[in-house]
This record gives sequence, structure tokens and C-alpha cells, in this order.
Amino acid sequence: MLNKKVADLLNEQINKELYSAYLYLDMNNYFQQRGLNGFANWYMIQAQEERDHAMLFYQYMQNNDCKVTLDAIAKPDKVFEEYVTASIHTIYDAAYKVKDFRTMQFLDWFVKEQGEEETNARDMITKMELFGNDPKSLYMLNQELAGRTYSAPSLVLD
Repeated sequence: MLNKKVADLLNEQINKELYSAYLYLDMNNYFQQRGLNGFANWYMIQAQEERDHAMLFYQYMQNNDCKVTLDAIAKPDKVFEEYVTASIHTIYDAAYKVKDFRTMQFLDWFVKEQGEEETNARDMITKMELFGNDPKSLYMLNQELAGRTYSAPSLVLD
């Protein structure tokens, strides 16, 4: 059984990951309505990844005999990539304090993943700033993003 504080934080993270999925779905909708299906595709894949992350936390909780409590998911209103990263660091810190090495090992994958997601988000902003006002470049970027494919996370839970 996990430490109560660690379990509570892990449970909260499920909701945060699902909220992130909602944010990406909202961004998908924004770009879809503007005819930028490549951008929409990129954000739909991000939404799938966030749902997967939520399910990894969910399964980890169940594998450790912890009750999962699902909360309401708020309406999307802004991007919280760095907020999610800080939240994962908070869980890691709580696990470290109680010497919950198993949870720390589980979280290692998420620490790395969040770093990649922050880089991807910065890259998207930079590309939009560079190419967003040029129709030809925007078309090419949209085509590039349309080629992104989904791949499920490779984290193995025990």
C-alpha cells in the first residue's frame, strides 16, 4: 500500500492528465475549424498521449491497492504543460520523503516525458511565430504536422 499523501497526489494527477487531454482536444477543435488539419492531428495525438498518461497513473494506483477517486474535469481554458510538470515533481518529492522508491521509479518516465512535451510545445510556438503569417510556409508546416502518428507509451507497469 502506498503512503496516503503519495496516493492522494497520484490520484490528483489522474485528473490533471485528463484535463490536459481536454486542453489538447480544445486546441484540436480550434485548428480543425480553421481548416488546419495537420495542426489538428498533432493536438489530437497529444490528447491521446495525455489520456494514456492518466490511465498509467490509474493502473499504478490499482496495482498498489489504492482507491481511485475520479473528479470532475474542468472546462479547458489555458495550457498547463509546466503546471503538470511541477505536479509530477511534487509527487516525486513526496515519494522521496517517505522512501517510496517504487513510485519514484514509476515517475522517472513521466519526468522525462514532461521534458519532451515542454520542448514540443515550445517548438510549436516557435514554428507558428516563424511561419504563421506566411501562407506557403503555414501550408508546409500543416502538411508536416499531418504526418505525425500516434504511438502508445512504452512504460511497463508491474
